[in-house]
Amino acid sequence: MANFKGHALPGTFFLLFGLWWSVKYPMRHIWQRRRHGSRQNLPLFFKKIDLIEGVLKTFFAFVGIMAEQFVPDGPHGQLYNGEWVKLMNWQHSTMYLFYGISGIADILSSSPLPVPAGLDRLSLSLALFVEGFLFYFHVHNRPPLDQHIHSLLLVAVFGGAASTMLEVFLQDNTLLELFRSSLAIMQGTWFYQIGFVLYPLNGKEWDQDNHGNIMFITMCYCWHYAVALLIVGINYSVVCWFIRRFGERHGADIEISLRKTSHPDSSSSQKALLQESDEE
Repeated sequence: MANFKGHALPGTFFLLFGLWWSVKYPMRHIWQRRRHGSRQNLPLFFKKIDLIEGVLKTFFAFVGIMAEQFVPDGPHGQLYNGEWVKLMNWQHSTMYLFYGISGIADILSSSPLPVPAGLDRLSLSLALFVEGFLFYFHVHNRPPLDQHIHSLLLVAVFGGAASTMLEVFLQDNTLLELFRSSLAIMQGTWFYQIGFVLYPLNGKEWDQDNHGNIMFITMCYCWHYAVALLIVGINYSVVCWFIRRFGERHGADIEISLRKTSHPDSSSSQKALLQESDEE
């Protein structure tokens, strides 16, 4: 959608997932460090939230496709009618399609099916690459400011694609995961920035040919990433404080309950051994 709402929708998508990742990965990292665990023996809780994350990603992708196709001025599923119909909407729909595929891969990775390790990261990396590939050819023959503000977005997109591809081979690397989280947050805020610049809510349009505006937007991009890093750092610190504050108090109970759920037959076998010893 060539309007503010069309940029706010993907911006909200990336912002929410970036914020969630900046909480989930520190929480999982601290748990693994304290329990000396790995991805294979994580508690069921983490697998459930990965499953929910995949379902939400698929749902948001479906909503994005429907919004791009069936808005009042959308293509309504029609690609060609003597001439190409609303190709910008079709490009956005294609972007959402690959994020939907990524969501399905998340669901499969959280299931008991024998899915190859790293499938969720690989599918997310491909979705990011497709997004960047589409946006690279999205703004040809547009005013300089329009081209520049979209080209800056590609830095975060292709950076996220590269770092996520590294996660396929370096799994459970917290630095890479937090780096991806920061890029996702910046993608979200930058989509909003694009909407405010190209479709200002106050009606005052930016001068698309003013070089000063291009310089300011470049500097503003750096500020966006500084804020994204600050958010990731704050969330990491809050998660660490919360676990230290409340985790020590309930850590023993949680560990005992996890052992009981993972070894439900241990208590019954111990009772049987005690009964046999009493009979002897």
